[in-house]
Amino acid sequence: MHILILGAGGREHTFAYKIAQSPKCEKLFVAPGNAGTAGIATNVDISVTDFEAIKKLVLDKNIDMVVVGPEDPLVHGVYDFFKNDKELGHVAVIGPSKRGALLEGSKERAKEFMAMYNIPTAAYESFKAESLDAGKAFLEELKPPYVLKADGLAAGKGVVILNDLDEAKAELTDMLTNKKFGAASETVVIEEFLDGIELSVFVLTDGKNYITLPTAKDYKRIGEGDKGLNTGGMGAVSPVPFANAAFMEKIENRIVKPTIEGLKAEEIEYKGFIFIGLIKVGDDPKVIEYNVRMGDPETEVVLPRIKNDLVDVFEKVAAQKLDEVELDLDPRSAATVMLVSGGYPEAYEKGKVLTGSETVTDSLVFHAGTHLKDEEVVTSGGRVMAVTSLHEDFKEALKTSYKNIEKIKFDKMNYRKDIGFDL
Repeated sequence: MHILILGAGGREHTFAYKIAQSPKCEKLFVAPGNAGTAGIATNVDISVTDFEAIKKLVLDKNIDMVVVGPEDPLVHGVYDFFKNDKELGHVAVIGPSKRGALLEGSKERAKEFMAMYNIPTAAYESFKAESLDAGKAFLEELKPPYVLKADGLAAGKGVVILNDLDEAKAELTDMLTNKKFGAASETVVIEEFLDGIELSVFVLTDGKNYITLPTAKDYKRIGEGDKGLNTGGMGAVSPVPFANAAFMEKIENRIVKPTIEGLKAEEIEYKGFIFIGLIKVGDDPKVIEYNVRMGDPETEVVLPRIKNDLVDVFEKVAAQKLDEVELDLDPRSAATVMLVSGGYPEAYEKGKVLTGSETVTDSLVFHAGTHLKDEEVVTSGGRVMAVTSLHEDFKEALKTSYKNIEKIKFDKMNYRKDIGFDL
């Protein structure tokens, strides 16, 4: 098979690493890819939302399957684009339809879906610029901290949590009337704050059947002890030690099954991943948000634990035969640490030469924000590289990752030294 992966991050390098191992994969392309994918696939410099350019590539290279990494092309309808095009209809696309992608593309839609199918989540209301005063009044009814979410996609930065009521009102004004997050904050969802410990559950569905993948916990804040600004993710651990069989059964019955049944009831085409961001409140799981693709850096700890041939699994998704797949998991824990550019998640410099990653042993290195320049690896993003290790104990896995990180160098490199601290 000829396979194309859309995306450029650590998630896509991890997909490429797994797919390249399949005897079914004859040629692998990544668009646009990074310095890591360049070593195992052919990178093609195409934007993930340039559907006409993607079509040309698919036809030129006789591509049979497209695996969609990030949310942007899904929300913009890449699945539908393929399905409705006579020349592309035969290509398997791993990712939901545009209607399915609304679960991530609109926080309001996700909340309405959860309410419709009795899926446990935080109480909420949504507001537009013309209902700003009502939004402020709703804030007054809540206890701090106050959670404000831009309805649309805001590159992981559209959620603000504040302890002060006046600050929350000012933030709401900024989001709705000053368009702080552009079109993404034309609608703002305000919800009650849930206090607990978070985890991510990943489900792969063909629209009829589903399998639940390994759990993971990622660390979003830039600073040790989960302090400071939110990032795209500074590291992750899989499995999550507190997600025991009894807790997973609650997640399955109260959240996963009703989600799949809801998609079926609404006849939503969905052949891809559902990433459910959860919080454990007491002994009960509640949904914080849906994403319609794999997480990053969670992919870097979930996929290395899956022993199945990933191409075979994706073929079953495309054929709606996922009930024939039995997941074969590595029982060991996986832990990854993200190396980031100095200054990230605020202003940071790109183009720093990166060395030493080729000397890493006993760990997997996944490139995130890198590209090749004159045969040198240089940084091209805020999150630069993930170093993943496996061991019977996640603490030992982390020790191996940290030991290998000492071999990697680039100017102003930063990383968290406390991943897994709360487990």
